[in-house]
Amino acid sequence: MTIKRGFSGTSIHRNRGGGSRFPIAILVLFLVLTPLIFFVGRGLYTTTSIDQNDILTGSSKQDVDWRERLALQHVKSLFSKEVIDIITANTDDLGPLSLDFFRKNNLSSSWKVVGLDTSAENNATFAEPNQIDANIKQQTPRFKKDDSSDDHSQLVDSPAKLARRQLREKRREKRAADLVKQDDEVIVKLENAAIERSKSVDSAVLGKYSIWRKESENENSDSTVRLMRDQIIMARVYISIANMKKKHDLAQELQSRLKESQRFLGEATSDADLHHSAPEKIKAMGQVLSKVREQLYDCKLVTGKLRAMLQSADEQVRSLKKQSTFLSQLAAKTIPNGIHCLSMRLTIEYYLLPPEKRKFPRSENLENPNLYHYALFSDNVLAASVVVNSTIMNAKEPEKHVFHIVTDKLNFGAMNMWFLLNPPRKATIHVENVDEFKWLNSSYCPVLRQLESAAMKEYYFKANHPTTLSAGSSNLKYRNPKYLSMLNHLRFYLPEVYPKLDKILFLDDDIVVQKDLTRLWSVDLHGKVNGAVETCGESFHRFDKYLNFSNPHIARNFDPNACGWAYGMNIFDLKEWKKKDITGIYHKWQNMNEDRVLWKLGTLPPGLITFYRLTHPLEKSWHVLGLGYNPSVDRSEIGNAAVIHYNGNMKPWLELAMTKYRSYWTKYIKFDHPYIRGCNLSE
Repeated sequence: MTIKRGFSGTSIHRNRGGGSRFPIAILVLFLVLTPLIFFVGRGLYTTTSIDQNDILTGSSKQDVDWRERLALQHVKSLFSKEVIDIITANTDDLGPLSLDFFRKNNLSSSWKVVGLDTSAENNATFAEPNQIDANIKQQTPRFKKDDSSDDHSQLVDSPAKLARRQLREKRREKRAADLVKQDDEVIVKLENAAIERSKSVDSAVLGKYSIWRKESENENSDSTVRLMRDQIIMARVYISIANMKKKHDLAQELQSRLKESQRFLGEATSDADLHHSAPEKIKAMGQVLSKVREQLYDCKLVTGKLRAMLQSADEQVRSLKKQSTFLSQLAAKTIPNGIHCLSMRLTIEYYLLPPEKRKFPRSENLENPNLYHYALFSDNVLAASVVVNSTIMNAKEPEKHVFHIVTDKLNFGAMNMWFLLNPPRKATIHVENVDEFKWLNSSYCPVLRQLESAAMKEYYFKANHPTTLSAGSSNLKYRNPKYLSMLNHLRFYLPEVYPKLDKILFLDDDIVVQKDLTRLWSVDLHGKVNGAVETCGESFHRFDKYLNFSNPHIARNFDPNACGWAYGMNIFDLKEWKKKDITGIYHKWQNMNEDRVLWKLGTLPPGLITFYRLTHPLEKSWHVLGLGYNPSVDRSEIGNAAVIHYNGNMKPWLELAMTKYRSYWTKYIKFDHPYIRGCNLSE
């Protein structure tokens, strides 16, 4: 015992030597860990006593309340009054600190709380917030019994505080909803403003300008040129006003600056074309305009002058358009010097040949109905050569193809000589002169009789004012020499020209063949006479575009919305032609149109009438049109087409041809040929 006491005394003495803080630390640690142990034990207890909560008595509930109050006392003893006040202030929105509140509201749905009703336990996972609030309200009387304790009265939920907290939460939710609504309204307003602004933007300007960026970020390539032109316009306005107000010194100063700006601007179309001193010229002109504006500005006068200038510019534009139309029609009518040279040289060479050398081989094929026959009516040697060459080069069996070419007496020698010098492989060629068709006369052919009439000559050659460029612009399209040539109307007499044939493929001389065409002879026309590609769209290239439906004869017999079709590549069944007397139908309507009241001149309108309901539509890939007037023909359509057609004024042999399409035509010309090279014909 003595030894134990000594050892104990030594140990106590040693602890005192270590200091007196150790017991205090143990006490503090105990006070801190006690609530934590309580919470952990409480949680474990709730998980293991799910099936026993119905057995709990009122005394156990009082024990729980007693333990909670004890834990709260220990927690409160750990902090000073200032800390408690701060915690209370910061958590005021969440309500007073209450273990019951945490237990009911902040635990996950997998926890079960002792003391709640069984129905509340079973629905804990799906309980709504208002149901939890109702449960809290039901528990408040139990806490009211403990209100006599001054230490804990501030930590207990009361109905008033719950109501205040719910009111605060509602206010916060309403404020948040209002803010969200305001943001949505602002976004909608901005979107509407952007839409309205975009409607006012000129779509023609979008290629160069961007209204959404600063000018420095998207500099216009022609902004300086445009500014100089605007200055020139305003200078002209103020010169006129200065002379009106007898300010001749200002007018002279403006005039000198105007001439200088005009010389400097020249033919420039973009800022890159201007000299680097352009800003200096603009600054000088701007100073003079500013000076003149201060002395002469009159809004009414300036507006009147600008309006007069605009009207004058409109009149000039209309006049230039008429001149442009006339000149383009004139260019389309003319034959280039190179082609005229080629025709003359070939004609001379042909008539120098002895008669026995002017004949083509394989003449026995001309009336063989088992071969593939083509009809080509042309007075252009080079164009006809491209049609024949392109057809033969893309044909699978060239020896089975027969070309029947009809030309006028002026080009008969040249056409013969060209194909004698350049025979198309093993294909058969036959050239005829339309003037040698004795059966084609004015007594049989109405159009010949009409073309010889004085009224038609007046229409063609005088047109009221033949000496002015802009005169008769409405008739220019129809005053083309091709309408005076029977070569253009010979397509309505195919059975008379080729009486032994059953089918024939008609080709214009402004087409290029890109694929083998023999499949066209096996197309079933279903009893129709003409096989052609339709050209109508939503509202264009229909009958009402070509025929005068105000005339009762037209209105009674035809549908204005009937679809039009194209000449240029047409497969004709000559047997059905003869059965249905197509030539007789043509003569009937041509006689009725002697005064041009049913349609204007040309061959398509009478063709639409003659073959009305007798035309079988072909697939569009057989015949693609528009290469003589439409710059936006799809390249893929051109590549897939069997035949491409340069219909329009911009023929591929003219200088005004569209260069993007010309290569499809020129690749079938031998530019190293001595005759072509001698006439300066080049790509």
